[in-house]
Amino acid sequence: MESSSSSSSDHQATVIDGKAIAKTIRSEIADEVRQLSQKHGKVPGLAVVIVGSRKDSQSYVSMKRKACAEVGIQSFDVDLPEQISETELISKVHELNANPDVHGILVQLPLPKHINEEKVLTEISLEKDVDGFHPLNIGKLAMKGRDPLFQPCTPKAICFPLATCCSILCKSSLLFALLCGCLELLSRSGISVKGKKAVVVGRSNIVGLPVSLLLLKADATVTIVHSRSNDPESTIREADIIIAAAGQAMMIKGSWIKPGAVVIDVGTNAVDDPSKKSGYRLVGDVDFKEASKVAGWITPVPGGVGPMTVAMLLRNTLDGAKRVIEQ
Repeated sequence: MESSSSSSSDHQATVIDGKAIAKTIRSEIADEVRQLSQKHGKVPGLAVVIVGSRKDSQSYVSMKRKACAEVGIQSFDVDLPEQISETELISKVHELNANPDVHGILVQLPLPKHINEEKVLTEISLEKDVDGFHPLNIGKLAMKGRDPLFQPCTPKAICFPLATCCSILCKSSLLFALLCGCLELLSRSGISVKGKKAVVVGRSNIVGLPVSLLLLKADATVTIVHSRSNDPESTIREADIIIAAAGQAMMIKGSWIKPGAVVIDVGTNAVDDPSKKSGYRLVGDVDFKEASKVAGWITPVPGGVGPMTVAMLLRNTLDGAKRVIEQ
């Protein structure tokens, strides 16, 4: 009995290393870009549009542009002033739609308050919607037997192979890329989704809804837990796979998790920490320390789903380019 108790208390979940998986994916993308260049004399092009000078947005855009350079994707930098009109911004999007060297268009969010984000995003060509925001892409994702041109990147990061078989980031287009990364993490960790009970915590258009649709396409039995759900703890305890995307720091406790379950934590929340130079640290929606003692697999925050975001964005850009260049 003592041995059993000790074994249980010493249990540690396998940590899914998003950084390492993202590095592998980037290497694969770089190889494909080189092959495309050698065979056709062309490379994928990604246009990143940023309006204004928000430091967080500038940081995200810089990260994306650097990632493009590392894998050989051409980056088209479109930096626009804060006071640009909605009409002028849409005109710029139309120019990029018409540019044959641009295979993906990404508009960094949030946009200034005087601009209707949804109106701008729907003007992006369906064939260049690498963020997966276009309503038609989401619509096709929701329909059985249909495949969107691009899957939203955060859910795709959880299970990207379906295409072939948050508080800090929530306002950034990076988070949509995160969605693509979630399922990729499962696949590359050797975790099967088919027939499993999956619980998605959160129902946002950016994460919860699209990831639930991707899980359905992967033949999981899916339940969505949200702010109006009765007894969410009981529902979560039944899950073989938990996707946490509620935007509430460490809300999911170890006692909520079935032994051996897979926990994918999409949450990115800042909590006060005087020991840090910044005065805060990042945590997920899951209590990592507690959950690690129960779960079979778990993603850390940071270092789990996050690093997959840009990798999936690059993957979508490459796929868009191949559709055009290899025709």
